[in-house]
Amino acid sequence: MNPNPNNSQQNGPMLSSRIWVFLGLALVLLMAFQLFSNSAPNTHQITLTQLADYIRNGEVTGIVVRGNEIQVERRGGGTSVVYKEPGVSIYETLKGSGVAEDTIAALSIEVQSGETPLSLILNLLPFLLPSLIIGFLLWRMMRSARIGQDQAMSFGRSRARVSRDMERPTVTFADVAGADEAKQELQEIVEFLKESEKFIQLGARIPKGVLMVGPPGTGKTLLARAVAGEAGVPFFSISGSEFVEMFVGVGASRVRDLFDRAKKDAPSIVFVDEIDAVGRQRGTGLGGGHDEREQTLNQILTEMDGFETDTNVIVIAATNRPDVLDPALLRPGRFDRKVILDRPDFKGREEIFKVHMRGKPLASDVNVEALAKLSPGFAGADIENLVNEAAILAARRNKKTISMREFQEAMERIIAGPERRSRLITPEERAVIAYHEAGHAVVMYYLEEADPVHKITIIPRGQAGGYTLSLPESDTMLVTREKFEDQIVGLLGGRAAEEITFNRITTGAANDLEQCTKLAWSMVTRYGMSEKLGLRTFGETSGSIFLGRDLMEQRNYSEEAAVQIDNEVHRIIDHSYMRAKTLLQEHRDKLITISQTLLEKETIDREEFEMIMGASTLPNPALADSVPA
Repeated sequence: MNPNPNNSQQNGPMLSSRIWVFLGLALVLLMAFQLFSNSAPNTHQITLTQLADYIRNGEVTGIVVRGNEIQVERRGGGTSVVYKEPGVSIYETLKGSGVAEDTIAALSIEVQSGETPLSLILNLLPFLLPSLIIGFLLWRMMRSARIGQDQAMSFGRSRARVSRDMERPTVTFADVAGADEAKQELQEIVEFLKESEKFIQLGARIPKGVLMVGPPGTGKTLLARAVAGEAGVPFFSISGSEFVEMFVGVGASRVRDLFDRAKKDAPSIVFVDEIDAVGRQRGTGLGGGHDEREQTLNQILTEMDGFETDTNVIVIAATNRPDVLDPALLRPGRFDRKVILDRPDFKGREEIFKVHMRGKPLASDVNVEALAKLSPGFAGADIENLVNEAAILAARRNKKTISMREFQEAMERIIAGPERRSRLITPEERAVIAYHEAGHAVVMYYLEEADPVHKITIIPRGQAGGYTLSLPESDTMLVTREKFEDQIVGLLGGRAAEEITFNRITTGAANDLEQCTKLAWSMVTRYGMSEKLGLRTFGETSGSIFLGRDLMEQRNYSEEAAVQIDNEVHRIIDHSYMRAKTLLQEHRDKLITISQTLLEKETIDREEFEMIMGASTLPNPALADSVPA
């Protein structure tokens, strides 16, 4: 089996071009040699009558006979060529030309038997060369037909990558952090493949399929690689999209070929990444019963739990859309076990940071625990990206180690985008941005349920002119109504500060308004946190499973209820805005101090912010007088 079929396909045209070059060179050489031999100096062709005249005149010094060719050597160094009839000797030929016998006897005649190789080639060349060209063209046609047939036969073969022994990925469970429960579930699969006897003695059977479900970046593919590194059995990996082709039936053929290969190497593991590409619920496609995806899915269902029950092939699949999968895939006997991978908690993030920091030169000020606290909601891929960005920043600054500063800047880069110090901002806009961000920070400081402020800056990042970074102290699963309300108040603090300070509003609060509207809408329609509308939800999302998105909202409430929802959302936002304005008016001195400090330093960290907010002294009167009108 060719380990790299692409090389053979690329070498085919190269080989044929070389053959054509060699054939052309041989033809040119033969023609040149023939031309050279025919154009030898002082050599010309004569007739038998002329030969007889030369002999009678005594101009011939010698005759060499090669087959039907007579080479005549003349006095003065000239050479002539004449051809006789086949089967007639040189003596009979000369007698027939009128040369006397005594004259013939006096001649120096040398008869060479047969033909020379060169003359034979030259004689056969008019027949041999076309035969060679025709034979070569027939060979090329047959070879092209055979390659086309092989390609047609391989079109339905699986494109799965197989790892065996030395080719097996080096990733192990030690390289996976923040997913202890998932590792335990998959560790049982590995133990069964290595020590199946202890399970069989108790009458247990190995799950035929394991479905890993979780948001993007939580480590589903990484866990599959770890299983391949730990199991010690052949590991076949393929993406769900690689089954689907333009031609109906190709996907099913590839599924059959994949499982045939896996069964030959059993016990083995088959990993299908993004299985939702082929495992979507049937009956939702545009092609009816002949849809390519449906035929592929039917073949997967048959292979996983068909008539063959002792295949000893384990299927591991990964998806972030389990809601669109066909129910037949999820029943016991196919994907018996579902492994959930969620975003890691504080402890999990800390372990993931340690894994990705291995082998990297770290400065003494790097605090892994602090980084884990500063990155709530980060998945494993996000943390890997953060560590990589920090290393890039350190290299850009020609540092030998990665410090805490690079990690914090990399985190801000991921959250808000890169810095844009070259962006031109007028002094008036800069003052508005400073008071806007100070309004967020001051309001959040005096709210009981708001997250602590970690950083305030007016340095533009991404599309934002500035931002206020607030992060929770710990991970929480449940959110109270008071928490939602304080979040909305904090979001509206920037708009309230603009109105209080400048007596006008700008477009800077567009994103804040969008977020607080979503929060208020969710409170009313999803979480039953409205006293007026009661304990119920409003609206059901439904969409095309084939397209994979929730495209429409099905209204299960009346127009009167819709008006009440709008009024309640409006009431929550208005009430929160009044709370924000009240807090800022009560602590206007803090607003001015934070704003002026931002205009002076551009950035305030958590320690400096809490020191300013905790100070009991009044602000400098000069600062209050410098507030823009």
